[in-house]
Amino acid sequence: MFPVIAASEDRLGGTIAAINSIQHNTRSNVIFYIVTLNHTADHLRSWLSSSTLKSIRYKLVNFDTKLLEGKVKEEDPDQGESIKPLTFARFYLPILVPRAKKAIYMDDDVIVQGDILALYNTPLKPGHAAAFSEDCDSVSTKVVIRGAGNQYNYIGYLDYKKERIRKLSMKASTCSFNPGVFVANLTEWKRQNITNQLEKWMKLNVEEGLYSRTLAGSITTPPLLIVFYQQHSTIDPMWNVRHLGSSAGKRYSPQFVKAAKLLHWNGHFKPWGRTASYTDVWEKWYIPDPTGKFSLIRRHMEISNIK
Repeated sequence: MFPVIAASEDRLGGTIAAINSIQHNTRSNVIFYIVTLNHTADHLRSWLSSSTLKSIRYKLVNFDTKLLEGKVKEEDPDQGESIKPLTFARFYLPILVPRAKKAIYMDDDVIVQGDILALYNTPLKPGHAAAFSEDCDSVSTKVVIRGAGNQYNYIGYLDYKKERIRKLSMKASTCSFNPGVFVANLTEWKRQNITNQLEKWMKLNVEEGLYSRTLAGSITTPPLLIVFYQQHSTIDPMWNVRHLGSSAGKRYSPQFVKAAKLLHWNGHFKPWGRTASYTDVWEKWYIPDPTGKFSLIRRHMEISNIK
């Protein structure tokens, strides 16, 4: 089984906690594919080797940022961290895990509380290259969102004023999905040239600005929505209980959080940074950095407040 997770220098603590939670809650044979940039590899190796994770099986894969040339605007202050190269690693799964027929991709701001084998065994319909958790149908949305408007529809991600988008004949009211956790059939992915299709829309966006200006989420979402329009399977909503990073308040009951198979702190409030909800659940799996380079921001805030 091949979970793929990105590891950027400023978010390494998230990657470590996610891996720790997966490893602890499964009896399956797992080989982690950790996608990173060269300058982060040594730091990550030292963290893994000096912790309780030293026995895990993993492969560090360097992400070639040249893959993104001409496909991403170099600077977009409105989108902030979404511009970071590793955000796009999910588009290149067949390159990152070339021998795998199936893989799981997950963001670094997650904690897995169930056995990841259950997620891996998600059935994909014939002809489908991936399975996502849909926003409208997710338990997260039903519990959390009241009057969210366009944030969970295609129109929240794509600019329907552009002729190229209108020509696709995709209903603007179509429910979007969250690309932070998904299962991929890589045989089908390669057969359909999914990566090439995604790259096509990345280039067109650079040239024509096809994404919504009020972008509801990451800039990785729009091309996925186009390519997988009415062509994807779904994962159990409990395997992507999200919006934990949308505000500092606790939006779910403790019982619901405990029952979730996977918790996802998508949004601005990360459990290692500014005050987020249910940080105690995340900290259970966090392993302090032996090098001291990565530290929890809020701890510094707490210490300075005491002073």
